[in-house]
Amino acid sequence: MKLTVLGCAGSIPGPDSPASGYLLESGDTRIALDLGNGTLGAMQRFIDPFDLDALFFSHLHPDHCADFGALTVYRRYRPQPPYDARARRLPVFGPDNAPERLAALYAPTAAELAETDLSDVFDFRPVGAEPVTVGPFTIRAVEVAHLCPTWGFRVEAEGRVLAYTGDTGPCGQLDELASGAHVLLAEASWEHHEDAPMNVHLSGRQAAEVAKTAAAERLLITHLVPWTDHSAIHAEASATFDGPTQLVQAGATYEV
Repeated sequence: MKLTVLGCAGSIPGPDSPASGYLLESGDTRIALDLGNGTLGAMQRFIDPFDLDALFFSHLHPDHCADFGALTVYRRYRPQPPYDARARRLPVFGPDNAPERLAALYAPTAAELAETDLSDVFDFRPVGAEPVTVGPFTIRAVEVAHLCPTWGFRVEAEGRVLAYTGDTGPCGQLDELASGAHVLLAEASWEHHEDAPMNVHLSGRQAAEVAKTAAAERLLITHLVPWTDHSAIHAEASATFDGPTQLVQAGATYEV
């Protein structure tokens, strides 16, 4: 299983990275986890977006879904597409209100919003408790603690497991999500401080504590907010988790 980081900036795009978006490949199957600001452009460096087999949204903050509007334009209006996007709709997994929220992202006026239905090229499906199979991938969603309905994803393929936290504060569900994972792709948005707001983000130390408790093999840190000290986040994570710990980089590829 191959992970390509389309973007790893948290909250907003950064000077060196789009916002959150991750491409996973196994054999001829390709799925994406989140599609934040700037990630569709980055995706085109690696695959044709028409080659996506499914898209999963952890939640609907703009830094995780803003490029869905651009993807809609691409699937509706690209000349000479490789297939009819209306006959082969892209499965999109997200919160129950994703069709309405993403339509509002796409439609420029209230009048157009009243008529906008993106189901011509997308097959919207709610995130649920049951695992989803896409080619060789099995994806299980685990609800985590954030400011809106949010899920982490545990992705299995080729006998390997990647656990992606999405955005989350510390919560017991993360131990279940990351248990025995070969790679934990964890957000760490700030340095550790005891008065951090609850149910928002992890610190580097907290992400490392999840990796340690869950006995993950490797920790990849993402969602690095542009105004934070990334080296300090990495240092506190490395001091807590004994396994390999790395800050991901936009455009980089990692074997899971």
